Amino acid sequence: MEQKSFNITSDSGIHARPATSLVNAVNSFTADVNLKANGRTVNLKSIMGVMSLGISKGTTVVVTAEGSDEKDAIEAVERVILAEQLGE
Repeated sequence: MEQKSFNITSDSGIHARPATSLVNAVNSFTADVNLKANGRTVNLKSIMGVMSLGISKGTTVVVTAEGSDEKDAIEAVERVILAEQLGE
């Protein structure tokens, strides 16, 4: 299992547009990819799940992936977070 933490620094947090970008980034992978924030864990391939977390600025999120392409899935999430300037 691969895991990486990110601190959300965007003033808007993770709202609909970046959430969609994150979901789209991992949907092509076979690995199970989850997002943990605010004490809850959701499937990162579910836009409704990601939106339900209500991730705001200052939140630390943890992305986990388990499967044959887990490392690539984590790297894809990191690319989106950096490209969308969501966090570090």
